[in-house]
Amino acid sequence: MQDLNLRPNSITSIPRDNEGYLLNPEDWSEALAEVLAAEAEFELVGESREIVWFVRDYFEQHASVPEARKVLKFMKEQWGEEKATRKYLYTLFPRGYAQQACKVAGMRKPLKLMLDL
Repeated sequence: MQDLNLRPNSITSIPRDNEGYLLNPEDWSEALAEVLAAEAEFELVGESREIVWFVRDYFEQHASVPEARKVLKFMKEQWGEEKATRKYLYTLFPRGYAQQACKVAGMRKPLKLMLDL
């Protein structure tokens, strides 16, 4: 894991692909998540933050990225059925779950498109 005192201009030293996804998820840190969220033009607070941390926890337990249906199940357990929808997930991550939440959580670019069903 990277240093928690990460500055936005030091992100260039962390290996990323041409779309900005980390090449090595172990390079991720909470400070880096803040920088990546700012880069993706959204604030990492509240429910969006909880989803990013869910993705990290899931990855650490299963060595894979959770598909959107697993995130929806998490949302239902946390916030109830009315918020456990793809539409609400898109309000939190307007460019898509894989494009924003997974990127900010430090995942490599997902190869499966099942993440954004």
